[in-house]
Amino acid sequence: MLTRRVALALLTSVTLAACASSPPPDARQIYLVRHAEKAAGDNPPLTLIGRARAEILANELKDAGLTAIYSTDTRRTRETAAPIARATGLTVLPYDSGNLETFANMLRATPGNILVVGHSNTTPQLVKELGGKPGAPIVEATEYDRLYVLTANGRRFRTELRRFGE
Repeated sequence: MLTRRVALALLTSVTLAACASSPPPDARQIYLVRHAEKAAGDNPPLTLIGRARAEILANELKDAGLTAIYSTDTRRTRETAAPIARATGLTVLPYDSGNLETFANMLRATPGNILVVGHSNTTPQLVKELGGKPGAPIVEATEYDRLYVLTANGRRFRTELRRFGE
């Protein structure tokens, strides 16, 4: 009898935890990610590993109900966004990372679920501009797997940090 109660208590707590971390079905989300691994040079393309990571990102977000995809106008960010754009049929729209406050205001006013592909310095800053919590700085040399998920709660956002790929 005691084992049954313990099992029921564990099941209840796991179920409640799952419900607490899942957004409501109509919740609006903004996904923010740094570009995948890049080659060296001026405006470099993605490496083989970076292209694989971009495909993994597309697989992670294929059912996210994206309605818009934004990318800075660099080769590495456009190549990171390309697989999910193909999967969803969406066009990758450019944004100016030099004016994140204005871009954040536009994102707040844009309905639907949105993906933004940026850089190690601009992505956490944009999270902050949206009212989210960026956490520790992105490690420039090695960190390409951070995916911010900002879930709207009115004009404020709840921040979840996910990892994707290896």
